[in-house]
Amino acid sequence: MKQKRPYPKVMISPKAERSIKNGHPWIYGEEIRQIEGVPESGGLVDVFAGNAYMGTGFYNSASKISIRLLSRNANDVFDARFWRRRVEYAVLYRKTVMPGADFACCRLIHSEADQMPGLTVDRYGGILSVQITCLGMELVKDTVYRALWDVLTELGETVTGIYERNDTAQRTREGLPEYKGWYRTGGIPVPESAVTEICENGVRYLVDVENGQKTGFFLDQKYNRAAVARIAEGKRVLDCFTHTGSFGLNAALGGAAHVTCVDISPSAIEMARANAVRNGLDGKMDFLCEDVFDLLTKLADRKCRDYDLIVLDPPAFTKSRKTVEDAARGYKEINLKAMKLLPRGGYLATCSCSHFMTDDLFRKVLDSAAKDAAVSLRQIEARQQAPDHPILWNVPETSYLKFYLFQVV
Repeated sequence: MKQKRPYPKVMISPKAERSIKNGHPWIYGEEIRQIEGVPESGGLVDVFAGNAYMGTGFYNSASKISIRLLSRNANDVFDARFWRRRVEYAVLYRKTVMPGADFACCRLIHSEADQMPGLTVDRYGGILSVQITCLGMELVKDTVYRALWDVLTELGETVTGIYERNDTAQRTREGLPEYKGWYRTGGIPVPESAVTEICENGVRYLVDVENGQKTGFFLDQKYNRAAVARIAEGKRVLDCFTHTGSFGLNAALGGAAHVTCVDISPSAIEMARANAVRNGLDGKMDFLCEDVFDLLTKLADRKCRDYDLIVLDPPAFTKSRKTVEDAARGYKEINLKAMKLLPRGGYLATCSCSHFMTDDLFRKVLDSAAKDAAVSLRQIEARQQAPDHPILWNVPETSYLKFYLFQVV
């Protein structure tokens, strides 16, 4: 590279070089060997291995991930046009893989999977709910938000507001403050309410982007919920860890004879009940505010056979490698009890949303549970997150959701 570069130069270790060559965009602090120039936190740096240019990325000395690569093209200029291209590429991908009504309610930007590190943008009709967990992205957000507005408007889509859900502890690790609220810059409008209605798989929900989980709703299970609905007709369903009732509502709309939704959170149960009423399904559903582990134990102890289909959609039992073994025991316990509760020929939908619980390990857990329950698992479908949450094979962190649908025989 002969032309003079405007960015500080960072020399990296052979380990980091191998990682980048394999396609991973992160460089950790201990992998930095030398810095020429004075990089600013949140600013751009060029990365080199020896004399070889490896890419340009956001630098943050306060973060364990010191550099997040944006580009490996030395000719890129990181101006408004660059961010416009990135946004347009991400949005048009969703327009393709989430056609029709699904485009109105989907993830528009999925962080590293869209080469926009630390940026999540979920679309709930006219409202965009945004979360930023990278200092560099925080510093260019005005440009990115304007690009989102322009690209969607040119596609004939209406944006009624941008809500920032920057209330996650991940920001602290980047040296960023936690906050949430409407984005009020650049002439982008501010709606009267942070609550909006969405329709997913024919089910209507109220989404509160201010107070709801994550950015307001879990969009990644959209097509997995539809898979459950396809086999639910005439069945008695137990929906565990129901949260907003989404799997149960899909099953009820799919023709289930009856659905029981369970969650330990009183507010989640109230929300699920309200969603049932909203969709005219309350007559086919009932709701229990209980600990799922305790409930499954009680049902197993009395050899309950009330359900033909059980759905297990727990929160992530582990968020680090250190607690994977404990998580595996938790996943095995709930799956073992569910398998014992089902009659021969019953159906089980089960999933894990933890990146650290790998697919291989999750399969081993399910296989072990089946052996202990003295049943066989006939696999119907093996699924992952919806395609608006794309997976980059060279970035394992983008693959996190495992979903299996079985008949228990």
